[in-house]
Amino acid sequence: MIKGLLRFIIAVIFILSGFVKAVDLVGFSFKMEEYFAPPVFNMPFLEKFALLFSIIVVVLELFLGFMLLLKLKLKFTLSALIALCIFFGFLTFYSAYFNVVTDCGCFGDAIKFTPWQSFMKDIVLLAGLIILFILYRKEFSKKDPYDSSTKESSGKFKYVLLGLFSVIMIYIMVQGIMHEPLIDFRDYKTGTDMKAEKEKINKNPSEYKTFYSLKNEKTGEVLKVNQDDYIKETKYWAEGSPWKIEEGKNESVLTKEGYKSEIVKFKIEDPTGMDLTDEIINAPKAVLVFSYHPKEVSADLIQKVEAKVNAQKEAVIYGVSTDHNTFKTIKNAMMDATAIKTIARSNPFVLILEKGKIVDKQPAKDYIK
Repeated sequence: MIKGLLRFIIAVIFILSGFVKAVDLVGFSFKMEEYFAPPVFNMPFLEKFALLFSIIVVVLELFLGFMLLLKLKLKFTLSALIALCIFFGFLTFYSAYFNVVTDCGCFGDAIKFTPWQSFMKDIVLLAGLIILFILYRKEFSKKDPYDSSTKESSGKFKYVLLGLFSVIMIYIMVQGIMHEPLIDFRDYKTGTDMKAEKEKINKNPSEYKTFYSLKNEKTGEVLKVNQDDYIKETKYWAEGSPWKIEEGKNESVLTKEGYKSEIVKFKIEDPTGMDLTDEIINAPKAVLVFSYHPKEVSADLIQKVEAKVNAQKEAVIYGVSTDHNTFKTIKNAMMDATAIKTIARSNPFVLILEKGKIVDKQPAKDYIK
């Protein structure tokens, strides 16, 4: 009874974890790119394979989780899940200890974990899997007490269920890669009132304090001092003070958690640096074409998208990218590539707002059809 319940709980956790990432595989691949980037593992040559690695990880989570649920090939399934947990544990510990990836994307955009929470989750799952391995070890080679026909019939039914599950998951993954996620867990989902979200953020902002890393040039002692104490204590900055700020080692620390929303990063500027955000979210209608890798987009596709959005005569229209020369017949605007990826999974992508409310969002190739 206990081992059956434990097996069910762990299996469901792996299936749910795989499912929320399967829905938005492109989003998960962005997270994989962070791990391959120079600040983390410094393997930029693997960034172009991020989507492939994401598919492999999600497939393993989904199918091993479902096999555990069905009690299919238990020894293999548990062994593979233990190996997977060790791999995840290494990644999350590295992220937490070195503070390099602040969100592992374990449950996509559905549930956010801090790096240490992710690591503890992996440790608990690993412990649970080891316990299951011990509890079920006698059944690995145990003969079925039923007759062979019952065993064969039961086995076939489980494989039919696994096959049906596979078809559904493959459809969901393909839909997310080729178009948009079937279920949108992002803050930029259709129906979101961005103006209202901005107001909530402004009313309850997060607060940060800068902590200076100070080194005493006489004694070699190093201190972390927050900005308020640094200003109050003249011994840290007065003329002749042995305390010097260590460049590049200062930290910005969250001291008060405000209203959490990715829309805090929604800031669009023109090529001169003028903020266009208020104009866009207050317009009766705004049509925005986003591209986080403009050099990878064909000129023909850009031309077709521009032709269609230019037909929206009453709308405020901008092409938003990381290069102010991306668009030729619509106004260019600038936004950070990471912030664009939070909004748009396709490259390029069209977002339509009415009085700041998201009413439609489509990959450009679907928009021009």
